[in-house]
Amino acid sequence: MTPMHSYRRRAVCAAILACAATSAFAWADKPVKLVVPAPPGGVMDVMARVVGEQLAKDIGQNVIVENKPGAGGGIGMSAVLNAPADGNTLMVTASNVLTEIPHVMKTAFDPLKDVKPVYAVARVRNLLVSGTAVPAQDFRQLVAYLKAGPGKYSYASHSPGTASHYAGLFLNNDYGLDLQHVPFAGAPPALTQVMSGQITVLFDNVITSPPMIAAGKLRAYGIGGSTRNPALPNVPTFIELGRPDLDYTNWFGFVASAKVSDADVERIARAVQKAAEVPAVRERLVGLGFEIMPPQTPAAFAQSVRAEYARNAAIVTKFNVQP
Repeated sequence: MTPMHSYRRRAVCAAILACAATSAFAWADKPVKLVVPAPPGGVMDVMARVVGEQLAKDIGQNVIVENKPGAGGGIGMSAVLNAPADGNTLMVTASNVLTEIPHVMKTAFDPLKDVKPVYAVARVRNLLVSGTAVPAQDFRQLVAYLKAGPGKYSYASHSPGTASHYAGLFLNNDYGLDLQHVPFAGAPPALTQVMSGQITVLFDNVITSPPMIAAGKLRAYGIGGSTRNPALPNVPTFIELGRPDLDYTNWFGFVASAKVSDADVERIARAVQKAAEVPAVRERLVGLGFEIMPPQTPAAFAQSVRAEYARNAAIVTKFNVQP
């Protein structure tokens, strides 16, 4: 082979590899924006930053996290739906924005028509907590304490229609309580009010509450899941407590505008999956309290979203929750 032929062959191979790389990440030819419909420091924000950091390394583009809380996720969703349909603007969200909140708040988007699920990365268990001013030391004492003051106590939620709201409805219903619902825009502001004693209890999650529990600012009474959490071994599960209806988990993952092509959604899903499966990323997420979900296609993810949406519709009907 002559030097000229060798040069041409190398040039052709380089061109093929360049085309393959462009094809694999055609959606990321400019900075990728990850919209988080919650304040900084919450679970969605943590997920976006951990996976986004690895994603940026993989695709060779800047990945920018933008926090747009409010309106039950509606403000963030508007930013995604109004962006060019090239897949460069995505949302990192919890399941409640698509499958829970739209049942109890009037949203400017249809979660089943305007949004395409891309990839679900992990789930997070819920956790019932109070500030340390509440004297109850366990779940039984907490229920007795709340029953003794009808109309006096309250429960926070991350937003109307979230799992933290629904779990509070079941707690009221199961024990004949009269806790007043006080919604917030995400976990951080809700936790602040619970720790200060302004709000009595909160169904939070195993990401944001444990550091406050370890610091002696919160007390935990029950946790979701079928087994106890290794980080909180003394906290019984809601199943152990005989209250499986208080057991909720939320998935956390990536979604896109329905206008983004199926081909681009598939490519994005593969890129997110690759980033989420990096051992250091998995270890970091698990260390924070996330439970990694098995890989699934965008189609399978969309099917599970529809099923969850229907389940929550039944809960809203059961409790006659009004928008």
